[in-house]
Amino acid sequence: MTENDPKIKALMSMIRTSQYIQDRLKSDLSVYHLNFTEYMVLELLFKEGDQPIQYIGRKLLLASSSITYVIDKLEKKGYVRRVPSSTDRRVIYIQMTNQGKQIREDISPNYVSSVRYLFEDYSVEELAQLTQFLDKIKGQPAVKK
Repeated sequence: MTENDPKIKALMSMIRTSQYIQDRLKSDLSVYHLNFTEYMVLELLFKEGDQPIQYIGRKLLLASSSITYVIDKLEKKGYVRRVPSSTDRRVIYIQMTNQGKQIREDISPNYVSSVRYLFEDYSVEELAQLTQFLDKIKGQPAVKK
């Protein structure tokens, strides 16, 4: 594989674009003393309700140790709490507190505005096509033999 390989170029472009988007959104979140991952946990909990810590890690593509660290930070800030499962001692649910819901509500308008700004030069059709391409990549097996 070389630098001129269109597949490598596409991959590098996606990685750089993802990093660029995260960096742009980080500045909005830093005002609230949150990082991108912490906000994504709050957003997930807001949309899907209480979730097992393992599910959050899988959904956000985080290693077990990383999600534990993020949850610890959010818990210290008072935005989430751990709730043991009533049916399985091994499962711990993460629940957003009222303070967590409030900070998410405070952030949401600015976050949405920033995302809209990032994509304002693209038509609905272009964004649909981008989504289709990315979904197509996600649908492929990780390693083709």
